Amino acid sequence: MIALTGVTGTLGGRVAARLAASGAGPLRLVVRDAARAPRLPGAEVAEVPRGYADGEGLRDALQGVDTLYLVSAAEAEDRLLQHVMAVTGAAAAGVQRIVYTSFLAASPDAVFTLARQHYWTEQELADTGVRWTALRHSMYADFVPFFATPTPDGAVIAAPARDGRASFVSRDDLADVAASVLMDTSTELDGQCVDVTGPEALTMAEAASVLGDIIGRPVRYEHQTVEEAWATRRPSGHPDWEIEGWVTSYLAIAAGELAPVSDVVPRLTGRPARTVAEHLRGHPEDWAHLR
Repeated sequence: MIALTGVTGTLGGRVAARLAASGAGPLRLVVRDAARAPRLPGAEVAEVPRGYADGEGLRDALQGVDTLYLVSAAEAEDRLLQHVMAVTGAAAAGVQRIVYTSFLAASPDAVFTLARQHYWTEQELADTGVRWTALRHSMYADFVPFFATPTPDGAVIAAPARDGRASFVSRDDLADVAASVLMDTSTELDGQCVDVTGPEALTMAEAASVLGDIIGRPVRYEHQTVEEAWATRRPSGHPDWEIEGWVTSYLAIAAGELAPVSDVVPRLTGRPARTVAEHLRGHPEDWAHLR
């Protein structure tokens, strides 16, 4: 039995669909709202309305599960606590293996503040005694158009990333890798943090140029100071801890933390990783707001 969380989202839904299509065996989709769960052959649904915050409910939902695909919680001040409760609940339920969606360069002092939460979640996994693997995702390729703001003649990506590089990765590739790992019964990846990246590392200026080619309108990168980045994001009304996460994600690029490129996608899927351009051509919905 494989249980999956996050299946109503973009990544978890892709993974669940791939497992169902491959006949991976019985699946259990753990969701907050059963009405939103995808309808997949061979899958049952377990509803936990309070999500990861309900450790006892999660424990009950995971009874009889061998492997859990644990998608990291939505960004929140108590995100780490949610992760700890989810890991603890899974271990208490007797789950034998957890595959967790972490982030590239996770460390206790990562420049990207939200990556620190991933590091401590990995430590919690290691402390449980349960078999585990952390898939450390690079920044999503669909974030490139998300970063862009429309202008009268095209779009602009304004951020404090300087000329640092990021190995943007397609969520399609992340889903393929996750499905491969979840169906792998060996212990080869146990206790490992695995970097899952795209095939190349681009500067934000290069990423903007790729995006411009896709949408057929000029897209430019405009460097900001940290102060300018905060000033342009504060009007969003989001709390400071969240804005800090946004700003430091770019500073992590500037620092080179997101530049590593791995061979994990081709090694585990048998085909090359998608470039940013290939991902965006396949997903016009990602840049529809820039048309």
